[in-house]
Amino acid sequence: MKYINKSFSIEKVKAQNLAKKFNTPIYCYSYKQLKVNINNFKKNFKYFSPLVCFAIKANTNVNLIREIKKLGLGADVVSIGEMMKALKAGINPKKIVFSGVGKTYAEISYAIDKKILLINAESKSEIIEIEKVAKSKNKIIDIGIRLNPNTDAKTLSQISTGKKENKFGVNKKTFFKLVEYSKNSKNIKLKCLSVHIGSQIVDHKPYEKMLKIVDEIIKKTNHKFQFIDLGGGMGISYDDNNKKLNYKKYSIAIKKILKNHNSKIIFEPGRAIVGNIGVLISKIIYIKENGKKDFIILDAAMNDLMRPALYGANHRIIPALKTSQVSKRIYEFVGPICESTDKFSTIKKFQKLKEKDLIVICDVGAYGMSLSSNYNVRPKPIEILIKGSKINIIKKRQKLIDLI
Repeated sequence: MKYINKSFSIEKVKAQNLAKKFNTPIYCYSYKQLKVNINNFKKNFKYFSPLVCFAIKANTNVNLIREIKKLGLGADVVSIGEMMKALKAGINPKKIVFSGVGKTYAEISYAIDKKILLINAESKSEIIEIEKVAKSKNKIIDIGIRLNPNTDAKTLSQISTGKKENKFGVNKKTFFKLVEYSKNSKNIKLKCLSVHIGSQIVDHKPYEKMLKIVDEIIKKTNHKFQFIDLGGGMGISYDDNNKKLNYKKYSIAIKKILKNHNSKIIFEPGRAIVGNIGVLISKIIYIKENGKKDFIILDAAMNDLMRPALYGANHRIIPALKTSQVSKRIYEFVGPICESTDKFSTIKKFQKLKEKDLIVICDVGAYGMSLSSNYNVRPKPIEILIKGSKINIIKKRQKLIDLI
């Protein structure tokens, strides 16, 4: 995605042409970038050939998941709905891992019937529930136990998952007890140690700390784990400083612990696969003067892109058509929703804008559409996948008539 003759283009298609054809707002994805991300991920970790399970929660578009499946990935799911989408996209059940703290009897039953690879349990109560379902079906089910390593991922508090105050996984003491419990069970087989410390992690050091704890725990349990599920959380660059996770350093740290354990590594990346493949194209409805700043009121809102309102996430905003004029005023990019949190960014020295201009919100491929809603009875945007000069509608724009 780049400017071609001062016009922002997704592969070979101009944002302006998409807006003319489909109206705005538009979620638009680059297939080329998706392929680059997946190949880069595989290349950096090829030494130990991990099972890469795409975190469906990052982007739940079935047509996009289908492309991800064709590029060789499995799926990490956290609900029966996500599992259904993964299966509909053609993902092999033996490449599906079921995570999450609150799996219901019905969800566990469905997962068992579909013969997925693993159910990663997060409490003793959940293990007992899995046993109950397995016993009713007269089956032995492969499970993982999620460890909470009490590791600070140095990320936003709202997306931290590996500290003792977070709801995820079990502490070391409980983990040892659950390993012993699982050994004596007739209906479950403990195959995996699972861990996930947070999201949008751009420093390899928290991972190194986590791996040391995982190494110690496995040695102390004296249990042969067929899989070590290291979760995801690999961060991408959302601004101009280009800070993102160093895969190479993370890979070296994993190699070290694999010398002690003959286990298959599972990864559950979401953002690292789809984060930078997507943009949100929006039109300026009004420009409203307010003292030294202008409110740039867009037709995209917090219901379309929730991350800035939910946890203050910052997404780069760029003009769809470049000019040389720079505004002397501060621009605050906002949506039309009746909430003060319906705000994307405040920027100084932006290109001079006028009403009806198009802007592009970058890096929205992860947790953009999947967190979107119909708040204020607003239809969800169209989703488009670009392959070279080919435009593929992968989800139609919702119609008001369907919401009312």
